[in-house]
Amino acid sequence: MFNDIKIGPVTLHMYGLMIAVGFLTALMIVLKRGKKKGLSEDTIYGIFYCAIIGGLLGCRLLFYIVEIPNIMKDPSILWDFRNGYVVYGGIIGGILTSFIYVKTRHEEYGRYFDVVMPAVAIAQGFGRIGCFCAGCCYGAETTSPFHVVFTHSDFAPNGVPLLPTQLMSSAGDFLIGIFLIWFSGKTEVKYRTGAMYLMLYGVGRFIIEFFRADYRGSIGAFSTSQIISMVMVAIGACMFAIAPKFDMKF
Repeated sequence: MFNDIKIGPVTLHMYGLMIAVGFLTALMIVLKRGKKKGLSEDTIYGIFYCAIIGGLLGCRLLFYIVEIPNIMKDPSILWDFRNGYVVYGGIIGGILTSFIYVKTRHEEYGRYFDVVMPAVAIAQGFGRIGCFCAGCCYGAETTSPFHVVFTHSDFAPNGVPLLPTQLMSSAGDFLIGIFLIWFSGKTEVKYRTGAMYLMLYGVGRFIIEFFRADYRGSIGAFSTSQIISMVMVAIGACMFAIAPKFDMKF
């Protein structure tokens, strides 16, 4: 695929463009759904600003943690910002910073959490399309007719049939987002929609990792992302189970 598309004197960087499209789409979805639920528009904007900052810091920090052995060998990795961003770090960082922000406004985070997370899944769907254009997060070599061959990627092996794990992830993210929007209309228990996101995304990410071929660190037989996925699913399951038993005012 082509990450850079030139239209006259203008060059479109598809990875960044799809990230921006995902962000704006998520913001519009949250604003529309938040208005129906009586949420503060100012708080919603604040959450997204905090999520951007916290997400970027989290992405980078988790990358550093995963790459500690390589950084010890080559410290220049620390200030090479052309790549090296881990999605799970962004999710964790975004949730933590937005939680702190909402609490400083003395509002109930659960109400916003359940509205934001379905939109986050949809934003991730667009982001994975950006990954496909850039060729990062690529899949394993395959002889299956269901494959993609990159010719201009700086990340994926070029000229080799690979599983299109980026598009598989994108489809899964869109489906999760759509399902969560439907699910949120079926329950009024705070944190259950957000908990469902943690479980569904965690399971999906755990599975897709078996088909990816780009190295992201490992602990034993599992990749770092799979370990985090298991923790995320466990947290989501606990949150889902206790949410209706306790009056979560936070």
